[in-house]
Amino acid sequence: MPELAEIYRVVHFIRLHLVGKTLTKVSTQHDDIVYGKVGTSAAEFQKAMQGKTIVGAGQQGKYFWITMSSPPHVVMHFGMAGWLKIRDADTYYYRTEKPEDKQWPPKYWKFLLETDGDPKTEAAFVDFRRLGRIRLVDCPAEEIRNHSPLKENGPDPVVDEDLVTEKWLGDKLKSRKKPIKALLLDQENISGIGNWMGDEILYHAKIHPEQYSNTLTGDQIKQLHSSIHYVCSTSVDLLADSDKFPEDWLFKHRWSKGKKNKASALPNGEKITFITVGGRTSAVVPSVQKKTGPVAGDVDEDESSGEREVKRKRTSRKKEDTAPKAKKEELKLKKTESKPQSKPPIKSEDKDEKIKTEGAPTRRRSTRLGK
Repeated sequence: MPELAEIYRVVHFIRLHLVGKTLTKVSTQHDDIVYGKVGTSAAEFQKAMQGKTIVGAGQQGKYFWITMSSPPHVVMHFGMAGWLKIRDADTYYYRTEKPEDKQWPPKYWKFLLETDGDPKTEAAFVDFRRLGRIRLVDCPAEEIRNHSPLKENGPDPVVDEDLVTEKWLGDKLKSRKKPIKALLLDQENISGIGNWMGDEILYHAKIHPEQYSNTLTGDQIKQLHSSIHYVCSTSVDLLADSDKFPEDWLFKHRWSKGKKNKASALPNGEKITFITVGGRTSAVVPSVQKKTGPVAGDVDEDESSGEREVKRKRTSRKKEDTAPKAKKEELKLKKTESKPQSKPPIKSEDKDEKIKTEGAPTRRRSTRLGK
């Protein structure tokens, strides 16, 4: 999924190629998911954009928008595989040689834009997985972030650098009891950090992704704050071009997972392992990212009497205690079943029924009583 840095890249190209130009032609394809899931239709989008001038573009985390000469404005999210293509411009953050990626109009387009000018600019929103979202927001351009879906999301560490302070981060971490990786990925807390950025940040901060957020020390919070701004600002400055990322970044070496005869390791030999945190695969360097406090699945929380107390789970002891008990119950059950049961005398009117039930394969209780 495109993350904060990749979104910044596409906004950069929108500003470079589209801002200041008027849309002379807008084409759309009906999609009741990409448009409809957020209360917009392709026809409404086309009507709102046609003939207007693009005056600006912006982003908050994984969301970005294009502001028009008059409301409504369009707010977009790429989902897992969406992207905005601009004809003859290198908008992609990775290199591709696929013939279908060079055709125009591109496959799986949801809208096509053409501008005035000579030469004209052509752009297309593409999404083959249909997990992206295109919506119209009817408000003054400067108030977009005060409306859904942006108002429900946390600050952007690059756009809102002054808000994402060390104190703000510390208060956020202390108010949650959540694996730190999961907290970073939660867009309600902070916007734009996805899987690879979260792993990169935690690697540079030397923090294990499973450790609970409210157990980090002051020094760890300070380092985490520094790493958030370092990774986010560096990747944004490089327009998400991974070829230009520093060689010591985890990003450059994490993609060997599952590839035959290719070890997952950093250039200095430190091994990269993979675990699941918050439902997402996480790359970890165990020699660097030590567990310095309680981690997910390793603690219980006791909130009796309004107080919170962290207790270690005695997992191995629990298994030792319950295994013998289960064994005893099993032996007791076998003994009960094997013990002869006293039988009441069979009445004459029951004899025929007794004969019928003997040997019936689907009536186990009746079979036992006939023995």
